[in-house]
Amino acid sequence: MKTNVSMAIVAATTLACIAGHANAQKMLASYPTLTTIAAQRAAQAALARCQKDGYTVAVAVVDRGGQPLALLRDNLAGGHTAQTAISKAATAVSFRTDTTELAGSSQAGKPQSGIRHLPGVAAIGGGIVIRAKGSLVGGIGVSGAPGGDADDACAKAGVAAISDAIEME
Repeated sequence: MKTNVSMAIVAATTLACIAGHANAQKMLASYPTLTTIAAQRAAQAALARCQKDGYTVAVAVVDRGGQPLALLRDNLAGGHTAQTAISKAATAVSFRTDTTELAGSSQAGKPQSGIRHLPGVAAIGGGIVIRAKGSLVGGIGVSGAPGGDADDACAKAGVAAISDAIEME
């Protein structure tokens, strides 16, 4: 009888400790991510930069999960540019690096070359990671300018248009 009571007390104490520990652990994540308003501003600034330079492009801004928040396409941009811009932005977020850098590190014969064959990966210039207060908050992709360097320049103009505001939040 004493053994059964002792075992019941130990079991109850153990369950109480487990339940208390589970309640003490955080069950929801809180993290920064871009708003639609920030995404629209960045996309507009990137598109304006490309248009000023004479390029017809598409610009996509994605959240930290790689999902599109804003997409703008010059009416003369090629049909492929919208999806490519989304892929560039999502690739930058997924690999947490700008796609120009990823393009270099994933060339044929390099250890990371296999990532180029993954669905939706665009290992070409024009995708830029957006960070605020040291955290990844989204990405921007530009497609349609003559080369990755020009796409990068437009994307960087988009990030610059919102960087002060998102650092202040």
